[in-house]
Amino acid sequence: MADKRPISSPRRKTVVRSRAGAAASRKPREAGVKAEAPTTAPKPPWMAIPEPRTRALKVYALDPSAGQYVGNVMTVRIRWERNLRPGPIGPRFAVIDYDAANRCYYPPVDLDDPRLLAEGGLDPSESDPRFHQQMVYAVASETVEKFESALGRTIHWRRAERPPGDDTQGSSSAHAADDIWVLKLFPHAMAQPNAFYCREAHGILFGYFRAAEGGTDPGRNLPGQRVFTCLSHDIIAHEVTHAVIDGIRAFFTEPTNPDVLAFHEAFADLTALFLHFSHKEALRDTIRRTGGRLHAFELAPEAATVGTSVARPRATAKPRLTDEIRARNPLIELAQQFGEASGMGRGLRGALDIPPDPTAMRTRVDDAHFRGSILVAAVFDAYFATYLRAAAHLFRIYRAGGGNADASELPAPLADALCDAASKAADEFFQLCARALDYCPPVDLTFGDYLRALVTASTDLRPEQRDVRQALMQSFRARGILADSASFFSEDALVWPRVADWTHDPVPDALPPVVATIADPRTGVLATRELVFGHPDGLTKVEKDVNGAILRQYARENAARLGFDADPRLAPPAQPYPASFHPVFRVTTDGRLRIDMVIELVQTRRVPFDADSPAAGSFPLRAGATLIVAAPAREADGIYGPPRVRFAIAKRITGDEGNTREARQRAYALAMGLMNGDTDDDRHFQVDFGLVHLGM
Repeated sequence: MADKRPISSPRRKTVVRSRAGAAASRKPREAGVKAEAPTTAPKPPWMAIPEPRTRALKVYALDPSAGQYVGNVMTVRIRWERNLRPGPIGPRFAVIDYDAANRCYYPPVDLDDPRLLAEGGLDPSESDPRFHQQMVYAVASETVEKFESALGRTIHWRRAERPPGDDTQGSSSAHAADDIWVLKLFPHAMAQPNAFYCREAHGILFGYFRAAEGGTDPGRNLPGQRVFTCLSHDIIAHEVTHAVIDGIRAFFTEPTNPDVLAFHEAFADLTALFLHFSHKEALRDTIRRTGGRLHAFELAPEAATVGTSVARPRATAKPRLTDEIRARNPLIELAQQFGEASGMGRGLRGALDIPPDPTAMRTRVDDAHFRGSILVAAVFDAYFATYLRAAAHLFRIYRAGGGNADASELPAPLADALCDAASKAADEFFQLCARALDYCPPVDLTFGDYLRALVTASTDLRPEQRDVRQALMQSFRARGILADSASFFSEDALVWPRVADWTHDPVPDALPPVVATIADPRTGVLATRELVFGHPDGLTKVEKDVNGAILRQYARENAARLGFDADPRLAPPAQPYPASFHPVFRVTTDGRLRIDMVIELVQTRRVPFDADSPAAGSFPLRAGATLIVAAPAREADGIYGPPRVRFAIAKRITGDEGNTREARQRAYALAMGLMNGDTDDDRHFQVDFGLVHLGM
């Protein structure tokens, strides 16, 4: 039920300039003396004030219900955006604060106001909508910057699918209205317990609701108080991650099997959870109250750390002080305020909700959140195993020096060292999880595909992390996540096979270098062109046109090798085409710059639900290949070679694999009721996050 009382908002003040002030501002002029012209001499370089690199803003590290928990109110530093308009509105995000339930706009916050710049933004407040605007902008920016650092490129939002025959770019395309250039954030979009990414709204809608009342325990909330999803660090990061993935992989929102949607939910949860471990104050306090056991579900009570051991806290029949109550570990739970306010008595979800069980993948197949929790638990199982190995090493050094590991308080140097180890491992795991997206097939993703992507990304980018790969393999195996496309459950079998180097070994099945004879977009003259790798900030329109033409021709000429239907009679809409391509710039462990191009090639075939009854409708069956192409490298003779394909990660539409995928996708579409509705429109097969997240 909508709350008809709008959030209290600050009144606008009118500044009146007094006559005395106006007179004082005038430059005095003596009678008969000519006023001097203002000096226009350029300022010397040492007087120039450099533009800030970052902007400091205060946010909740968790949510308002955590109160004065150590580090809950923290300052994040995000990239400085020049000429940020009130809202805030910048080149990446536009915060639009319209309260749909109360039919009103709240005054936008001006983060460039000198007073806010001096104070690091507004102080956290549940009742001030301007802080709500600041919170969603700051956490959304922080989340995107984490992805950009991991992926080695600038993130862009979803672009509408442009199949063959639509070669236009930008506003001239018929699909331009569906492109998302600036992601809109609506802090008070609806009065319901929900928050979701919406492609049609070109943004993220955050709801608010009343906490449980009428005898249900609302946790650390007042019964009936308003709870704002836009004040949950976890919920904001979760929803922004959906938008990021949709911009990277457009077909990951098309549920062709039970794992696709579950992966979207799992990856969004992983992002929010790993961000917890960048909050150093909260991390250090949790290490202190768990004795270094970060995976513990509960923190030792404050009273238990006085005169007794952290490892063996003093047992009491019933707590008599609030400091004797064992609190839940906030680092491994998501959205505690939302879960408590909904009457769950705990956070919405956790990092280790699913214990090791090889049969878990065969239960509750259609529950995206449950299935996603299996993947989250597998990744965090591997993360904690990696952290515990580092912690054990530190504890051995501590004991060897005469330290008592069972002391009631960990010494500060040990707690700091454990904090650094946990934070470093979390950052490395998040980077690996994000980079693995580039090693996934572009369509019909499964958890087994993602396991192979993780192992391949780690081997390709961080070959020394053998212990991380082994931990991931064992934690995935313990939860029944296997790669059906691999012959063995071993590291060398799980790594996607590398493409043979055509220039040195032109075997029949190898993919040739990515070159093509195309018309110059400016002159129209035919010439042999190579891929343009451009700049880390992205490609220009001319560079995109060149790459698009090269890749369309390359996909047609190598269709059979890539698993596409190579029938030359196919009309352009049914031919393979580049769904996306973007250059990637990363620094390797030995300090060298590696430049790759990550390319999605996709082909779509319409398949009837019932071959004997065409009127029953059809569904899109897609083939896809992810190509990772290395930038030209200098050969021994000093001449640069052509762009070489290093990996080709394909889902085929032909042969036995294509027949198996078609039968499986048809059965899943029928089970999900996708046969009903306008099946000729591909948008009918896209997931609605508003329905998935209802009640979260």
